Amino acid sequence: MSNFEIPVQVRQLAEKSVDEARKAFDNFLKAAQEATSSLGGQAAAAQAGSMELHDKVRSFAERNVATCFEFAQKFVHAKNVREVMQIQAELMKTQLQAITEQTSELAEAAAKAVSEVTKLKS
Repeated sequence: MSNFEIPVQVRQLAEKSVDEARKAFDNFLKAAQEATSSLGGQAAAAQAGSMELHDKVRSFAERNVATCFEFAQKFVHAKNVREVMQIQAELMKTQLQAITEQTSELAEAAAKAVSEVTKLKS
């Protein structure tokens, strides 16, 4: 089974699909960023911590999706099942590292936001 070759036509079709999905997602991100920044300009100082947290979450989502597209590109170029399994293992490792780092950063940002809100209420 590890010698099973993935046909070139299937890989080309998959690559085209990934490219189209990436372009669509990039357009979505651009629109979301424009909407968020226009709302962000209207936010009061009391919401600064909340906006920072929101920006961080959006940034993480963008990076996570970009990583998925990178790995999708690797998957479509895989020539056999062994390469697919290696790419899958690499993706899992990358995702676990990202989750660990992002959880820590979100906890810090949330604590900072709560601290700022508490200061404003005092």
